Amino acid sequence: MGQKVQGTEDLYGSYMRAWQHMQDVARELFGAYGFDMIETPAIEQVDTFVHGIGESTDVVRKEMFRVVSGALFGDLLEKGTEAGLKPRQRMAMRPEGTAGVVRAAVENNLVPQGAAPAKLWYAEAMFRGERPQKGRLRQFHQVGVEWLGASDPASDAECIIMLMEFFKRLGFDPSKLHLYINSMGDGECRPAYRDKVRAFILDHRDEMCEDCLERAEINPLRAFDCKNPHCHEVMAGAPLVNDHLCGDCAEHYAAVKRYLDEAGVSYTEDPTLVRGLDYYTRTVFEVEVEGAGVGAIGGGGRYDGLMELEGGKPTPGIGFAVGFERIALALASQGVELATPEPVCVYVAGTGAEERDAVFAATLALRQAGVRTEADYQGRSLKSQFKQADKLHATLCVVLGPDEVAAGVATIRDMATHEQVQVPMDGLAAEVVARLA
Repeated sequence: MGQKVQGTEDLYGSYMRAWQHMQDVARELFGAYGFDMIETPAIEQVDTFVHGIGESTDVVRKEMFRVVSGALFGDLLEKGTEAGLKPRQRMAMRPEGTAGVVRAAVENNLVPQGAAPAKLWYAEAMFRGERPQKGRLRQFHQVGVEWLGASDPASDAECIIMLMEFFKRLGFDPSKLHLYINSMGDGECRPAYRDKVRAFILDHRDEMCEDCLERAEINPLRAFDCKNPHCHEVMAGAPLVNDHLCGDCAEHYAAVKRYLDEAGVSYTEDPTLVRGLDYYTRTVFEVEVEGAGVGAIGGGGRYDGLMELEGGKPTPGIGFAVGFERIALALASQGVELATPEPVCVYVAGTGAEERDAVFAATLALRQAGVRTEADYQGRSLKSQFKQADKLHATLCVVLGPDEVAAGVATIRDMATHEQVQVPMDGLAAEVVARLA
């Protein structure tokens, strides 16, 4: 028997309702801020992710699932290299959302010269070849936003404000949410800072892991995000980016903090916060939940050079993403259920085969009125149908027997109180809708 791949989950029942609820909250909140939904392909060209995420990241180097068509697989195995593949033949499963959205914005010219910014949000599955563990899966789900074309620090602040409001609407206790912010500088000031961090790492080469020594040559800032505890201790003494910001970046960062203060959003400045992907510039942020034990449940930042890396014209951008599975775990740690209540259901029961046509007609009428309706399709007895109605948590049961059909009426049974009332068949749908309201 086939089984699901390790590190993946089936979404159904209350778990699926939780994922749908998270999307519904996002749709309402993000829509109020002017964001429209987008869906990008789950498979993109490898270069889409390499351009933005960066060769030095673990996502690209170790975790990205590469995809090869069956027609090319044998040839690839025989040659042992993908050097002969064309760019369109080198594909990968989507490990994160931003790069694909930016690629779509470039390809579809979503931010034409002089036009208003593109404000987009998504709710999609992501794929990473990680070692499965609590809150970290190989197929996971994210909700995210991308705001392309806005350079104003107010857009940074509004993204963060919207993110914190999103968490509140999902049911988090605001006092348990911890927002961390930082500025990573830009193309003007970061190169010199990167050189200082690189020199620091090399000065401590005997204490750093092999990955960090490799990062020193590719992207030294990645060492701040190393999971090796000793590297983390060593990097605590490294130069901090806040001490090396250029005037424009310092002014931008100060404005973001001023807007957050004005909105009453509390935060902690973390000068070692660099996020995990190479495309970030200036403002970066993450949110953790006190006592949840799942790490960051969301974060993001500004990426003003990503559109150019994906082949577009210079266009500023900022966004964030939140993980569904981690949010569900974090809420559960606080005793909060993310799933919405099970939908109200009505069951239509017939006493015998002679009433099957009447059951069909009643079921059809109720569904056309927008009522979630179930019936028997296995020839069960009336007693068994009542049991099935209980298992489905039906609120009402519509009973149709020979006497009801002959009189053109239906019996409505309240499954909680067992009270019954008869109504004309032509008024059944209206009566059920009224009782459910």
